[in-house]
Amino acid sequence: MSDCSGNCSSCSEKCSEKDMHFKQNNASNIKKIFAVVSGKGGVGKSSVTCRLASAMQSLGKQCAVLDADVTGPSVPKMFGLKGRAVADGTGILPMETNTGIRVMSVNLLLETEDSPVVWRGPVISGVIQQFFTEVAWGDVDYMFIDMPPGTGDVPLTVFQSIPVDGIIVVTTPQDLVSLIVKKAVNMAKMMNVPIVGIIENMSVFVCPDCGKAHRIFGGDDGAEIAKQVGTELLASLPIDPKTPALADKGAIELADMEEFLPVARKLIEI
Repeated sequence: MSDCSGNCSSCSEKCSEKDMHFKQNNASNIKKIFAVVSGKGGVGKSSVTCRLASAMQSLGKQCAVLDADVTGPSVPKMFGLKGRAVADGTGILPMETNTGIRVMSVNLLLETEDSPVVWRGPVISGVIQQFFTEVAWGDVDYMFIDMPPGTGDVPLTVFQSIPVDGIIVVTTPQDLVSLIVKKAVNMAKMMNVPIVGIIENMSVFVCPDCGKAHRIFGGDDGAEIAKQVGTELLASLPIDPKTPALADKGAIELADMEEFLPVARKLIEI
C-alpha cells in the first residue's frame, strides 16, 4: 500500500500472503540481490558498493549495480561511465564498466550529469521500479543496490518490492553515525530483511611516516556497533587517500580490493 508504515503487526492487509515484489524484465535473470545501506550520508557507501562489486566481479561472477540514490547518484562517476543509456526491444540497456559490471543510474538518463533531480518521493520510487522492471540486465549473478541514506521512500520501496537477499551496512567510527546506523538496521529488521553484517569505513588513519594507526574520528569501533545490533563486522577499512583519487578519476575498479574479497566470498556462501 502507498501509505504503508512498514509495521505489519497492526495491519489487516495481509501483504505477507501476497507477492508484492516487482517482476524482473523478461530479458533479466538476477540471481542474488544485496542492498548497501548507511542510514547517514558521507560514510563512503557508494565507494563500498563499487569496490564490493569489483571484488565479486574479479571472482568470476557477473555483477550489476543499481544506483538507487536517485537524487545524489555517484556510481557512474566512480566507474568512469558517461553519456546516456539507450534502449532496444528488450528494454533499457545498462552501461558496462571496464571489467563488465552492468550499471544503471539516473545520471545515465539525464541530459547532463550535473542536472539536478528535483522530484518528490513517489516519482523517485517509480524510478526504482523502472530500474528493476524495465532494464534488460541479462544474466546477473549478484546485483548490488546502492541505497540513499536514511529510512525514507526509497529504502521502503526497495525492501518491500525487490527480493533483497540481505543488506550490508556501512558505518564510520562516530557515535552519531552509529546511532543513525541502528535506525537503518532496525528498519531492516522490522521489514524482515536479513542483515549480512557491517563494514566500517574510515576506521583508522595509518601515519605514512611512523606507521602508527590513529582513530581520528573516535567513537565506537565497527565490532562494537556490530555487537550492539546483533550482527558481525565484515571488514574494517582504513582511510586511504588513493581510493577517493581513483573514484574521482572514474577508476574505482583499480582500488585495492583485498579487504573486500572475504566479504564477496561470504556472499557467495550465502
